[in-house]
Amino acid sequence: MKRLLLAIALIGAIFLAACGSAEPEVADSGDSNGSEASAATATPVVLATPTPKPAPPTPTPRPAPTIAQIESASGDEEAEAEGTEEAETEPAEPEVTGPLFEDMVLIEAGPFTMGQDGSKPKNGPAHEVDLPAYEIDRFEVTNDEFAHFAEQAGFTTYAEQNSSKNWQDAAEGKGNHPVVYVTWDDATAYCEWAGKRLPTEAEWEKAARGDDGRVFPWGDAFVAENGNFYEGGIRGTTAVGSFGTGASPYGIEDMAGNVREWTADYFVAYPGQAADADNFFGEENRVNRGGGWFDGEDGELVTTYNRNAGPPGTSANDDIGFRCARDAEG
Repeated sequence: MKRLLLAIALIGAIFLAACGSAEPEVADSGDSNGSEASAATATPVVLATPTPKPAPPTPTPRPAPTIAQIESASGDEEAEAEGTEEAETEPAEPEVTGPLFEDMVLIEAGPFTMGQDGSKPKNGPAHEVDLPAYEIDRFEVTNDEFAHFAEQAGFTTYAEQNSSKNWQDAAEGKGNHPVVYVTWDDATAYCEWAGKRLPTEAEWEKAARGDDGRVFPWGDAFVAENGNFYEGGIRGTTAVGSFGTGASPYGIEDMAGNVREWTADYFVAYPGQAADADNFFGEENRVNRGGGWFDGEDGELVTTYNRNAGPPGTSANDDIGFRCARDAEG
């Protein structure tokens, strides 16, 4: 029995010694395997990709919504009447209707150069246009503004009825971004509800270009930092007014990049250009201007003179929006 116990104890001692010596071997082996794994794994290479980049943090401040001011005044009147029998029995006044903002820029009457020589046939020839005074929105119409309209007017867009994507999907958490997924018909409905209209092509171009024939709203050289362009890598809309350095001579913002903007006109040839110089010329398509967030320096898409077009009732995607205009008072 003693011999048996002694043999068992000896076997146990040998086993413990083996286990004790194994621990550092495993650790050494682990380090070695880690080194081999590191050597076998390629070093990450940072490439230019469509990965979104953060948007500018400080968009141009906007004035307080006009509707909020009106409702506040109405609330004061109701407070004064509170407690009276008449106030208790009278029905509440209907909600005030109208656009959230009245931030428009006056463009004085006068001539400017429209179109560009040496560009694509659709963009030329350059010619002088003399416009009467008009007003145009300083910013593109935003999701908050369009939501207010849709609620007030009970309006449903074409995309909401016919597509898996619509302006409400794009608007989540982006109230101050330009509304997208709107057709020309949708944009027209908003502007008319707001007591305005879509700008004509000439009005849009003068507001973006000034009277000195500049290629971009800020000058003649492309500057990637002056707008929400492909080169910036944001890969989506930004809050309106996020690129103050890219404003036009009249202080109108985002007229290059962010979203393309519908205008009132058909996509037809300019005076002096052949009516068939572009396959899409005619009264089937309406013009949009300015280029969107996925456009950039290449191809003239974000220049002040470039023209694009689409079917007014069905063309709606994630880089087309609009702003409104109206005749100047007096």
